Amino acid sequence: MRRPVAVRVVGPMQWIVYPALIAVAATILLQTPVELFGLHLPEPVIPMVLAFAWPLIRPSVLAPLALAALGLLLDILTYGPLGLWGLAFLAIYGVVLASRSFLAGQDTAVLFVWYGACCVLAFLLAYVVMAFIAPTPASLIPVVLQLTPTLLLFPFAHRLIERFEDGDVRFR
Repeated sequence: MRRPVAVRVVGPMQWIVYPALIAVAATILLQTPVELFGLHLPEPVIPMVLAFAWPLIRPSVLAPLALAALGLLLDILTYGPLGLWGLAFLAIYGVVLASRSFLAGQDTAVLFVWYGACCVLAFLLAYVVMAFIAPTPASLIPVVLQLTPTLLLFPFAHRLIERFEDGDVRFR
């Protein structure tokens, strides 16, 4: 007699909506003007984790819409030009989606290198767009100080990929 196999169906609520809400809450929390011993809270670009992980988990129509909304929220919170971070997130989503067949099943070190390259690409894109918009280009020191904690968020991206990569075998 054959036993039924339990299939864990993972819907968009689990791998898109809940992580997006967590990213929104963490972004708002880290944007608060708290100063401790003369130091401010780090301001990583938390939705970068989602822009990297979502195309590796499963291509979707909802994910780019959520990334555009997260980018708009980040633009509003940072008083930046509307669409700047949305453009950067969608560029990263497109790059990772195009290289999805290569990245699927790769080692953690390879994924970290790709995550780092995607973060640098997103920050470079944002810097170039701001250089065209603003009369004077921004200093590179704050860019690097924001890039560093964003790179340190890779374990969250890796955890998200590992958790949901095999969540639903119907899409293989």
